[in-house]
Amino acid sequence: MAAKAWGGRFQQQTDARVEAFTESISFDSRLAAVDIQGSQAHAQMLAKVGLITVDECRQIVETLDQIGAEIADGKFEFRFELEDIHMHIESALIERIGDIGRKLHTGRSRNDQVSTDLKLYTRGAIERVDSLLKDLQVAFVERCERDADQVLPGFTHLQRAQPVKAAHYWLAYCEKFDRDRQRLADCLTRVNVSPLGGAALAGSSLPIDRHFTAELLEFTDVARNSLDISSDRDYLAEFCFCMAMIATHLSNWAEEWIAWFSTEFGFIKLPDAFTTGSSIMPQKRNPDVLELIRGKSARPIADVQQTLVLLKGLPMAYNRDMQEDKLAMFDAYDTVAACLELAAAMVEGAELQVETINAKLEDGFLDATALMEYLIKKGTPMRTGHGIVGKLVSLCESRSIRLADLSLEELQQACPDIEDDIYQVLGARNAMAALCSFGSGGEKPVQEQTAYWKEKLGL
Repeated sequence: MAAKAWGGRFQQQTDARVEAFTESISFDSRLAAVDIQGSQAHAQMLAKVGLITVDECRQIVETLDQIGAEIADGKFEFRFELEDIHMHIESALIERIGDIGRKLHTGRSRNDQVSTDLKLYTRGAIERVDSLLKDLQVAFVERCERDADQVLPGFTHLQRAQPVKAAHYWLAYCEKFDRDRQRLADCLTRVNVSPLGGAALAGSSLPIDRHFTAELLEFTDVARNSLDISSDRDYLAEFCFCMAMIATHLSNWAEEWIAWFSTEFGFIKLPDAFTTGSSIMPQKRNPDVLELIRGKSARPIADVQQTLVLLKGLPMAYNRDMQEDKLAMFDAYDTVAACLELAAAMVEGAELQVETINAKLEDGFLDATALMEYLIKKGTPMRTGHGIVGKLVSLCESRSIRLADLSLEELQQACPDIEDDIYQVLGARNAMAALCSFGSGGEKPVQEQTAYWKEKLGL
């Protein structure tokens, strides 16, 4: 029983099946680096307050560095009977420096130790995902100049609606991913609160200095209630939601480009490196990476539910159920990070199919709203103008022509206020150019927003 941190009061060995059932080393070994980081800070604090000597602290810190290097190099043996990464590292420490190693756990429990590790790991995950999101934003913004002259149909209900600059699409995704970055930054304020020293649930009677360890670990605050520390996994649920929202935005983008890549749309060409073929149909090029990004979005979304269901029935304070919290968090993080890495490369390498887009640009009466707003400027009430343009569209459909193909006389029969300057509004490119409101898809507003994003991203 010597290997068990809690084995002193037990008379029987743990059943092997229980050891296999309760282990977490198979998935929490990735916490090794942050566990060592937290333990080294804890040792320095113990030396500061006199609970261990400066030399004992040095031995602990140096030996932990050695253990960490062995783990990083794949030379460290993991065993189920040691349960988790925390006990593996502590056991190795004790094996190497004896009683000095046994002093490391003074003033803390595995409960606050685990929470500290998770917060440090989540903090690093937030930083990485934020960086990947920025890379994706940069990829979209850098497309704006490449596609500066291109106009695209905007859609509602997947029906052609109004024309916009292609860059307006790219910047729309920048906005979505920026909200994701804002959510991560907000999540970080709750992640970056130190739980270390909360111990099992009631704190400690020893003169530990929790503010010192928080400073060493670069936490911005110290958690104020030891009971809450042991039970708190809000930050994991919040982090998983952030991942789910990013995954949802990635899925929206992937779905749009899957449609655009189809023969029916023909809007975009994807690099060969990000498409696959068919085992039977030699002509096929399939957007498998985009489809998998869309499909993998289900996992972070499910991870939110897994985390909330795990937590919803737990009484204060720590319960072993919480061992399962890492699985959802790791899965959500890994899935989103992998998708983001591929997304930026795909955005950089894709090409708009300009000839196909332009050949169909006048389809769908994209200029109808521009015509209605022209009438409004001439004094026609909005609802009246809406009805007039609707009838003109119906007339054009019956004759298989465009609004711009109507003669001035035909247009004036619908509304006498129309003048020959109407032809400066009709047509997809003219309708796009007429858009002038802040944040719209017209020439000048898009130029303004492109400049804004370049400055914001440091381009």
